[in-house]
Amino acid sequence: MTTSNIGARRLAITARCLAIMIAIPALAGCVQIETPDKPIEINLNINIRQEVVYRLDGDAKKLIEQNSEIF
Repeated sequence: MTTSNIGARRLAITARCLAIMIAIPALAGCVQIETPDKPIEINLNINIRQEVVYRLDGDAKKLIEQNSEIF
């Protein structure tokens, strides 16, 4: 490379860096976070259904069948 090419390349890199340094603070101001005036309300319509199943083993079933008058 010649001296003029090196100088032009440095100037281009410097210009790009300068443009980036100017653009970053300008973009930083675009994002704003504010708290809401009212609280956030979440409505959940949930139905909970619970089933309880008793399983008797074979001996217990036989005992109930033999003594059905008790139950």
